[in-house]
Amino acid sequence: MLNMKFGHGDVILVCDGARALILGNIGDSKFPNLRTREAVEEHHASTREQGADAPGRVHASVGSARSSVEQTDWKSQSEADFLGRIIAKLEADMANIRKLHIVAPPKALGILRHSYSHGLKAILGEEIAKDLTGMPVHEIEKLLTGGQAHAG
Repeated sequence: MLNMKFGHGDVILVCDGARALILGNIGDSKFPNLRTREAVEEHHASTREQGADAPGRVHASVGSARSSVEQTDWKSQSEADFLGRIIAKLEADMANIRKLHIVAPPKALGILRHSYSHGLKAILGEEIAKDLTGMPVHEIEKLLTGGQAHAG
């Protein structure tokens, strides 16, 4: 269990490459009370389903050898695009966010970090490398706050 502290008006982004929960703390730092502000989910087809052709081939400059070229990972690209849109949405609402905390798997967290603007970095709180997107909000709250119950 973690023991994160959230102030009133803090926003917690819980996401992975296809799902995002944007939670807001309507409680205070002593008794946090996380509520869903927005939930977004996208289905990303596998690269095999999205790819239209076999990977390309390259001819060597000398001789008759040929090598294959790695196929684009369309699913990973779709997930990165999704995460970029989530960050853009939060940046558009920065005036209403006191502090932003992010909980995402390590791979998604790495992608998100490339999208942070200077303004977003200024309000960034904690980053936690965990995948909690499959959990209900009350379980996420319990896990993040170390089991503190909300005030009501």
